[in-house]
Amino acid sequence: MRASIFGAALCLLMQAMPAAAQTADPIEPFNRAMYSFNDGLDRVALKPLAQGYAAAVPLPARVGFGNFINNFRDIPNAINNLLQGKLGEAASDVGRIALNSTFGILGVIDVASEFGLERHNEDFGQTLGRWGVGSGPYVVLPLLGPSTLRDTAALPVDYYTGGRHLVIESVAVRNSLSGLEVVNDRANLLDAEKALDEAALDKYVFIRNFYLQRRLNLVYDGNPPRPKGDDDVWDETDAAPDASAKDKE
Repeated sequence: MRASIFGAALCLLMQAMPAAAQTADPIEPFNRAMYSFNDGLDRVALKPLAQGYAAAVPLPARVGFGNFINNFRDIPNAINNLLQGKLGEAASDVGRIALNSTFGILGVIDVASEFGLERHNEDFGQTLGRWGVGSGPYVVLPLLGPSTLRDTAALPVDYYTGGRHLVIESVAVRNSLSGLEVVNDRANLLDAEKALDEAALDKYVFIRNFYLQRRLNLVYDGNPPRPKGDDDVWDETDAAPDASAKDKE
């Protein structure tokens, strides 16, 4: 209930905010402080856990667990594709869930990909963006990391459409799965982290710009509009996707 109220309040705040104020990173000092907090927590706790997990758990087992989690993630993929009017993609997501939940042993084996059913990556933040809601300011959330005002407002919807609370009754089991999911995802980023350390002079700026550009690309399904200026960041409110025009392409 509190999460739903928080999400609704953020939506109202986003609507009340003047367009000029919706710049990429107007609260950078706060965001940098939160980034430092998250980075410190990662270095002392999450990264060592991920390294130990990667060393102890064989790769096939990690892949199987990732497939199992992705089977749950296909539920919001289907819902958001439907909300965005992408009926073919939504049907494909439903087919993935059906195949992987049965022949794939609850999703541990990604049978659907072998049948040509591609996995999508959709969430309610993208759905809002598709229907014209601007991204709002960039914000770094405690523990959760990079986000925007729009994506933060969408988090309660993403949680309640995830399906785990409907399928798994035990709160302890759900929490254990969520914790293992975080460690598994972090373990998959260990190699990418090395490249980031070598390439980025300012990791905060690199991660911010990567996140914003990636979200823009996801909202527009890989075909974002050309930026209006030469800035290294963007304001999505200047070019919200026109769903009707996109469907005509």
